[in-house]
Parts: sequence; C-alpha cells; structure tokens
Amino acid sequence: MEAGYVTRTMSRDEVALAIDWAAREGWNPGLHDAETFPAADPQGFFVATLDGEPVASISVVKYGPGFAFLGLYIVRPECRGRGLGRRVWQHGMASAHGRQVGLDGVVAQQPNYRKSGFELAWRNVRHEGHGGTQAPEDARLVDLAGIPFDVVCAYDKSYFPAARTAFLRAWFTQPDAAARGWIEDGRLQGYGVVRRCRSGWKIGPLFAERERIAECLFLALCSQAGADEPVYLDLPEANAAAVALAQRHHMRIVFETARMYTGRPPAVNMHGLYGVTTFELG
Repeated sequence: MEAGYVTRTMSRDEVALAIDWAAREGWNPGLHDAETFPAADPQGFFVATLDGEPVASISVVKYGPGFAFLGLYIVRPECRGRGLGRRVWQHGMASAHGRQVGLDGVVAQQPNYRKSGFELAWRNVRHEGHGGTQAPEDARLVDLAGIPFDVVCAYDKSYFPAARTAFLRAWFTQPDAAARGWIEDGRLQGYGVVRRCRSGWKIGPLFAERERIAECLFLALCSQAGADEPVYLDLPEANAAAVALAQRHHMRIVFETARMYTGRPPAVNMHGLYGVTTFELG
C-alpha cells in the first residue's frame, strides 16, 4: 500500500463530498442525502486519504446487531487502478462485526462481489417516468406525518431486514420531499416517500399490501413533480406487480443493480415491495 494512505470515519463534510462523487458517477443523489444518510449510522461512513487528500469512500451502515448495508463505494477516477479502493473496502466490511451485509452493485461487478462472499438475490431496476399526475381523491390517502411515527416504523419492518428508526425520522422530515400513507380498516396498509434529486425526483420507499394501493400512492407521489420533471422508481424485478406498475405508466429502464447479500437473502415482504428506499442504504 502506498505511503501516506489512511482509512478512517468520515466527517459530515466528507459525507457531502462522497455524495458529490456519487453525483459525478451518474447516481443522481437526493438534494439532502448528505444530511439524511448519516442519521442511519453516523459511524458508518469511511474515507480513504492519500497524503491527506480524499481518494476513496465507502459506507457500511449498521442497522442493529444483525444487518448492515454497503454503499457509496467510490474511488476517484484519476486514482483507480492502484489498489486504493481495496483497503477502504476491507475497513468498511470489518466494521460490520459479523452482521449480514447487503449491497446494490453494478451488474458488471458481480464476480468481484462474489469473491468477497456476496450472492445475487435479485435485480433492482431503475425506471424513469414523469410527474404532473393528479393525486387520487381518496380519504384513505393521507399525509404520513398524521400517522403515529411508531406505527409507521412497525409497518416498515415487514419490508426491511432491521429496524431503522433514526433514519426514518430524518427521511420523512427532509426538505423537498413528500410522504404519503394509506389507511384502510383502521390500519396502515402502505406508504411511500418522494424526494427531489439533482435531476428530477425519486420515489423510495414504496410499500403496499395491494396493487391498487401502490398505484394510488405512486400517483400521489408523482404529483409532487412537474409534468416536465423526471420521476424515478427503483423497483425489485422479482415483484411482477411492481414491474407492471412501471409499464402501465410507460416508464423506461435507465439503470439496474445487483442486490446481493452475504448469506441467504433476509426475509422481507417482496410482494409488497414496489420501490426500494435507496441503492446506497438499502
């Protein structure tokens, strides 16, 4: 390893730098990701420096004692091919302390991730559509802020492998975003969030117990964007109803990732998972 190479936990400013790197890679982060992401695990973001200059990043966010998610694995383009990313990868993975780890990686890197113990679970596919939709007029469609926070967190556990209370609190209240829920028969049966990104808007997560609920939430979230603004939905290809939703709204595929885990995929409600939260945090 080159002299002067150091790996350590990121500062908040360095998290913002990693988000800027992600934008240059074409990942289209949210406008406030640098503020909301660290809420998940303030100690889960790592930087590699060479002679004091940041050259690589990774996040391994810990959600409780059993699960972590890896993202923001980036080496500055002019620094690639020198082995500088490997050590920050090892540093991040070591921080997981025996937890199962998930990631969304570019498909071409699957063989390299397999060498590190990851196995393909399914593909997540980014679809691009547009805003300007009309939100359904239905009393069951409500602002998520009007639902007790603990109720939403309990519902979220059906679709995510671990509790993520601190992250959700920041995610639901971030600026330039909207969160909607579906209340029927006295209980929450779906919810979704849309946030403004460097380009357009991204929906994530989008969870729903029935296809009709997903459709209504989707339309309500898309209505936050103008008709000339793109809207993105990162959906699991394994959910045929999510794929059908994107097709009904003439969304086009623009990107895909390989969702991979160390060990067996965790048990989540795939039938109701219409949109993942983010490729970076799971």
